[in-house]
Amino acid sequence: MSRRKRRGRHHGIAETSRQRKVNYRGLKNPLIRQPAFSEDRLEAIHDTALRVIEELGIKVLNDEAREILRQAGASIEEASQMVKIDRELVTAALESAPSEFTLHGRSPEYDVRLGGDSIAFVPVGGAPHVSDLDRGKRPATLEDTRNIIRLGEHFDVIHLQSPNVESQDIPVHLRHYRVIESQLTLSRKPFFVYSRGSAQVEDAFAMTRIGYGLSQQKFEAKPWCYTVINTNSPRQLDIPMCQGIIDFARAGQASVITPFTLAGAMAPVTMPGALVLQHAEALTGITLAQSVRPGAPVVYGSFTSNVDMKSGSPAFGTPEFVRAAFGAGQLARHIGLPWRGSAATASNAPDEQAVYEYLMSAWGAILGGVNMMVHAAGWLEGGLTGSMEKFILDIEMLQTFAEIFNPLTSSDAELAYEAIAAVDPGSHFFGCEHTMERYQTAFYEPLVSDRSNFGQWTDNGSLTATQRANGIWKQVLRDFEAPALDQARNEELRAFIERRSAEGGAAAD
Repeated sequence: MSRRKRRGRHHGIAETSRQRKVNYRGLKNPLIRQPAFSEDRLEAIHDTALRVIEELGIKVLNDEAREILRQAGASIEEASQMVKIDRELVTAALESAPSEFTLHGRSPEYDVRLGGDSIAFVPVGGAPHVSDLDRGKRPATLEDTRNIIRLGEHFDVIHLQSPNVESQDIPVHLRHYRVIESQLTLSRKPFFVYSRGSAQVEDAFAMTRIGYGLSQQKFEAKPWCYTVINTNSPRQLDIPMCQGIIDFARAGQASVITPFTLAGAMAPVTMPGALVLQHAEALTGITLAQSVRPGAPVVYGSFTSNVDMKSGSPAFGTPEFVRAAFGAGQLARHIGLPWRGSAATASNAPDEQAVYEYLMSAWGAILGGVNMMVHAAGWLEGGLTGSMEKFILDIEMLQTFAEIFNPLTSSDAELAYEAIAAVDPGSHFFGCEHTMERYQTAFYEPLVSDRSNFGQWTDNGSLTATQRANGIWKQVLRDFEAPALDQARNEELRAFIERRSAEGGAAAD
C-alpha cells in the first residue's frame, strides 16, 4: 500500500487529482544561517588551525601520503611521521577544491547537489547493531543492511545511501561485495563505499562501473559514490584513512573528511579549541586530496560535541553540539566548501530523549547551513545501533524540515480577503469555499503522528508513535519493489563477485 493511499484511507478521503503531492528531492535550505562567532574570531580560529598545521604538525601514518605531501611542498619528519604544511599550500588546496559538486545516481533525477544552499539527508551509518520492537537489539546482518537500503530508496526525503548497519554475518573480506551489490540493485541513489584498503575500494569502483555501465574514463570524470574519512584525533591520520583519501581523489570520487573531535576527550574542552583541532585535521585531509588530484571533490566534515565528564561518554543534542555545528558551518563557508554535519542522539531507545536530542542536533546542523546531514534517520545509542522504528520517526521530522524549506507564497488568493469576508464573526472556516478548494492540498499530512482526540485514539488501539512506526516500516518493506537493473549488468555483477570471492576476496587494510 502506497503512502498516499494509506493517508487517504486514514482520513476517509477518496483519491482525486487534487490529492496533495510532494517532491523532496533537490532540497534547498532558505533559512538564515546562524553564526557562532564574529568574523574576527572566525578568522582567529582559521589562523590558529593553520598555525597548528605549520608549527605542531599532523602525524600521518601512511607512507604514500607522506611522500605525496612531501612532493607538494610539506615538511616531513620521517622518524616521528609528523607532517608540517605551510599555509600557502593549504590555501592553494582550498582554491582547487570545488565549492559545489554533484554526486550522480543511476539516472539524473537521483543526482544530489552538494554545496551552496543545497541540503541532502543521509541515513544512519556504521552501526554494528540493529534494533526493532519485535526482536530487540542484535548484531546486524546483510538482510538488515538491505532493509535499510530499501527504506532509504522508498522515501524521497532520503537523498544518499549510507553504510547503515554492519552485515556481521558476512566476513569482512567478502562483506563489501554484498553491500555494494545491494546498493546497486536496490537503489538508484548515490551510495557509500568504505575505505578499508585499496583492494576493497577498487572492487567497489569496478562494481560501480559494471552496475552503471561506465567506462573507466566516464567513471573518473565525475563522482558516483562517496566515502567518509575520520581522523584519529588529536592530530593523526591513520593508514587506511589516508589511503582512502588517495584512492578516492585519484578516481575523482568524493571524500567526506570528518574529524571526530569530542571536547574534553580527543579535543580541548573548550568548543573554540575543539573547532581549531577539527579545522586543522580537516584541512590536512583536504590538502592531501588536492595534492593527489587538484579539483577532487571533497566535503568539509565535522563531528564535534562534548562528553559527559562523569562517564566519558559522548553527548549529542547538547547546547555544545549545537554551537559547535554553528561554528563548523561558518568555517566551511569561510573556506568555501560543502559542509557535512549530523543529527545525533545518545539515547538507547527511540524515546523522548532520542527525539529531543535528534531535533536539537538537526536544528543545529540546518541553521548552521549543512549541505550533507549524516545519521539523519535511524541513529541510536551514539551510533552503535540502527533502529527501524526511529528511522520512520526521523523520516517524519525530515519531511517536516523539507516542508519548512518550502517558501510561503502571498498571492492575492492566498491572502484570503474574500474568505475572511464570507465567514461570519465567531463562526469557522471549515466549510467555506476557500477551505474546501484546498483541504486536500493545504497542509503537510504526517506519516506517523496521530492527531485524533483521546477517545478516538483509544478506540483505534492506543498505539504510541513508536508502535505506529513499527507498522509503517514493515508495510514499506512488504510493498517494496526493487528498481529494475539491466539483466546483463546483474549477471556481470554476480560473475564479478563470484570470481573475486573465489580469489579470496579483499582483506581490510
